[in-house]
Amino acid sequence: MIRFIVIAAVLCLACRWIFGRWPWDYLSAKPTRSQTEFRARKLLGVPADADRAQIIEAHKRLVRQVHPDMGGTSAQVHEANAARDALIASLPESEKSL
Repeated sequence: MIRFIVIAAVLCLACRWIFGRWPWDYLSAKPTRSQTEFRARKLLGVPADADRAQIIEAHKRLVRQVHPDMGGTSAQVHEANAARDALIASLPESEKSL
């Protein structure tokens, strides 16, 4: 039994070292596009029918709050940028380039 535990631990460490992820990380499902858009809308505080201008304005407002110069972190700014990009990418082609 001890031998099995040691072998499993070594395999877990090898997986982490080779692939950069623990084996149990592969068991979790990746978020779907709708989940990503929902989280982005929630973060930016925009409705589901928001247009490009509303998304940009909400992004600017959020970045002003979470900017490192205002006490936030760069990770929060990156998250806000990712939310903006995800929502703009989900817009119809006619609204993306306005």
